[in-house]
Amino acid sequence: GPASAPSSSADADDGNFLRPVPHREGAEDESPTGEYSVAAPRRIAYPVSSGQWSASNVGDLYLPNGLSGPLPVLVMIHGGGWTKSIGLSYMGALARDAASCGVAVWNVEYRRVHGGGGWPTTFTDVAAAVDYVPHLSVPGGPRIDPSSVHVTGHSAGGHLAAWAAGRHKLPPGAPGATREQRLSSATIMAGVFDLALADDHRRDRFVHGLLGGSDDEVPDRYRIASPINHLPTGIPVTCLHGTADTVVLPEQSHNYVRGATAAGDPARLVLLPNVNHTAFGDITSPAWRTARDHILKATERGPSCPFSLNLGHNTASDLRCPRLNENRSGRPSHSIWGKSWSGRR
Repeated sequence: GPASAPSSSADADDGNFLRPVPHREGAEDESPTGEYSVAAPRRIAYPVSSGQWSASNVGDLYLPNGLSGPLPVLVMIHGGGWTKSIGLSYMGALARDAASCGVAVWNVEYRRVHGGGGWPTTFTDVAAAVDYVPHLSVPGGPRIDPSSVHVTGHSAGGHLAAWAAGRHKLPPGAPGATREQRLSSATIMAGVFDLALADDHRRDRFVHGLLGGSDDEVPDRYRIASPINHLPTGIPVTCLHGTADTVVLPEQSHNYVRGATAAGDPARLVLLPNVNHTAFGDITSPAWRTARDHILKATERGPSCPFSLNLGHNTASDLRCPRLNENRSGRPSHSIWGKSWSGRR
């Protein structure tokens, strides 16, 4: 069976491994902007299905104060090239900000390249973290609603979030194919959806480390690991991408939304003019505020207009986040910025 997370009389509470999240220097300057104050996050270990449990098999649970629940849950997955050098702490301010709007946020860690991860462990860890959502609890805290679980991620974390959204389409026996927790929506920030395309174009030097080789060397891994190959997801997926992103090109999001729409998914592409790759990590940026508004709308905690929250000096009309062009049939146009893109499915 799955390996169990460790527990001790000092750290365990109701079967969960709980401890305060270490303070991150500078976090006091990243104040949440929602209606609710947010309790100090609790670090909770989740059991793993492959290998030995490690210190990376944890997540930080953020809960708003003053609510009894049940609360929708947002699973948040950090990026960083799938490597050990970057962890969940950079998503902490985003998690706190989303929780201040009335949702529970499960900001998860996972084993990464050079830290016991890579193929297939990174994928099975993410699957295990998502499947652990129904077991999340903090004594005295609000209840969560396992029927309303949403996922978001940035960059490599966006890749893993989209992969989690489509993992029920994986072939039997593939890492993560057995799904226990259904997701209700996915909001992806500057995500990588087609790892073979990234390998072909040499636009992501981290893919080889994640999968252990090139597309020519391990094609089955690329097929299983690429969210674009696992459609339809059956849930709403919103892909946000900055037009000035040179780290993960907007082509990735464009191709995914085109494929998802063709497969019958209610997918949407939101292009943010002059936004670069890192802007989503700043809670004061219009990029994060726009992503957060889409998340809240999906969880039914947001307003009917997804751009109506405070965007600082940028109003909804100023931001002008264009959608994928549509032709008269209502299907997405394949032409954007005057060029056509094609990607491996």
